[in-house]
Amino acid sequence: MPDGVRCMVMRGGTSKGAYFVADELPDDPDERDLLLAAVMGSPDPRQIDGIGGAHPLTSKVAVVSPSSVADVDVDYLFLQVGVDDGSVSDQQNCGNLLAGVGQFAVERRLIAASGDRAQVRIRMVNSDSVATATFPLEADRPAYDGDTAISGVPGTAAEVRLDFEDTAGSTCGALLPSGAVADVIDGVEATCIDNGMPTVVLRAADLGIAGDEAPAALEADQQLTERLEAVRLQAGELMNLGDVSSATVPKMSLVSDPRAGGSICTRTFIPHRCHDAIGVLGAVSVATALRLPGGVGSELLRFGADPEVVQIEHPTGTFAARVELAESPAGPVVGRSGIVRTARKLFDGLVFPKSPAIPSSGSPGGSA
Repeated sequence: MPDGVRCMVMRGGTSKGAYFVADELPDDPDERDLLLAAVMGSPDPRQIDGIGGAHPLTSKVAVVSPSSVADVDVDYLFLQVGVDDGSVSDQQNCGNLLAGVGQFAVERRLIAASGDRAQVRIRMVNSDSVATATFPLEADRPAYDGDTAISGVPGTAAEVRLDFEDTAGSTCGALLPSGAVADVIDGVEATCIDNGMPTVVLRAADLGIAGDEAPAALEADQQLTERLEAVRLQAGELMNLGDVSSATVPKMSLVSDPRAGGSICTRTFIPHRCHDAIGVLGAVSVATALRLPGGVGSELLRFGADPEVVQIEHPTGTFAARVELAESPAGPVVGRSGIVRTARKLFDGLVFPKSPAIPSSGSPGGSA
């Protein structure tokens, strides 16, 4: 595409990604995915010839379009672009990029907005579930400046409230896809849960670690990463996901006693890199698992003033996730889940992806 492709780069929560209008990308999914991998500069561990940031959290794409579903404003398809292998996966949601979808829709005039606040109902195509994003406006345009701080992002920005509907079982078919609150997988007790993100919750102590180690140290622990992958592969079958050897789900979240005044301490693998924070829907799923009677790690949970809010400690701060639970004859039922994020427009213009038909040239080295 010698004339480039219209693209907006936004920070959503603790992630960063490229946002596109669906009609401005190829209709064919394979062609679209090749284009997006080239946009990011994959496959290449540095993504030096694209706009990716050489990390899964900065190699993300949001594809947005007007929705044909009643009572929904826009559709949002999330695509995770592999850094090293150039894969493009739609097997999961991303609640962080979701925090910028409503603003992007207003910026691109996909929807009209007026007044001092917008409420945008968004269908998350990956799971066919709905979230409502609420954010401030100035002169009928998104306002990005504000005084809300979230861990993992320097400074402050405008608050974006995300309220989720019908996320339980959205990928795996049930909140507890194995049918049990706790399973023993490869000799380790685990809770397999899907409240918007397929997640396996384990006690850090059961894997021989404290649970507050630095992400780099955990990634370098080959015995730990191999054990986690063995559990993850078996959990994938239990969670109706099939063979997950090349999939980005389920995520693996290790829990331990809180250290910084929160409700629980976490370290999350996504699935092979240790997250510098924790994903939005991953946090919602972990909070749900811990609030279930008998959930693995629930005995470690320390409640604050509001028992429906779980303050999740992660490597760069704390994430608050609200989960409303009710009992039914069939088991626990999730009501509303809600979180607060921020988002910011970083760049708007044209991106010029390298044609995949053109072979790379030059030496493998580089300069700073």
